[in-house]
Amino acid sequence: MAASAGRATRTNRATGATGATGATGANKGRKDTVAAARRPEVRLPPLVPHDGEDLEPDGDYDGVRFDGVDLTDASGRGARFMDCALDGCALDRAELARARFIDAVLTGVRGVGTDLAEASLRDVEVVDARLGGVQLHGAVLERVVVRGGKIDYLNLRGARLKDVVFEGCVLAEPDFADAHLVRVEFRDCVLKRADFSGARMESVDLRAVTELDIARGVDRLAGAVISPSQLMELAPAFAAQIGVRVEA
Repeated sequence: MAASAGRATRTNRATGATGATGATGANKGRKDTVAAARRPEVRLPPLVPHDGEDLEPDGDYDGVRFDGVDLTDASGRGARFMDCALDGCALDRAELARARFIDAVLTGVRGVGTDLAEASLRDVEVVDARLGGVQLHGAVLERVVVRGGKIDYLNLRGARLKDVVFEGCVLAEPDFADAHLVRVEFRDCVLKRADFSGARMESVDLRAVTELDIARGVDRLAGAVISPSQLMELAPAFAAQIGVRVEA
């Protein structure tokens, strides 16, 4: 059965952005080039250990710690994880489509073929993940930080990302096709063979990407901000997009 831990109070952490919005002093009158993402502020309550039972479809997990739990081939479609921590869990082929993660921290999770299609992640931190072939197509991510680790073949097709930060991580062949990105930041991370085909962007900050490699969708960068050096690196792709030949 699903585990549940009661709490007396819940702190509302999802109101307002961090920091001042007004321009003062030397910044007065200067127009910011890109709006900053609002980061999650996850403060977990005391947690109870997972009872060892298998996940259940549409299960309700409230205030639970999954510590090193092997969730390989687990079936938790539509389950809700609120105020939960997943530490060092195996997620190979875990069925978590349409699951909801709210105020959750996932640390050192690993696995191949994790199915999170149409899942909802709100106020979530993902730290040092080692994942491959994660299915997040059609998912909704709001106030999410992905910090460290490596994710191969991340499928975010048609997903909605709002206030999401990718920080210090490696994304190999991520698929953002037809996704909608609003206030998304890529900081000190690597993007290899990224696909932005059909994507829509609003205040997407790519300036701090250490390696920017766009395989498809360079024409969909309207709404993104890049650095001058990145512009030079992407110039051949931009030229090819509009049919310009560059010859010596």
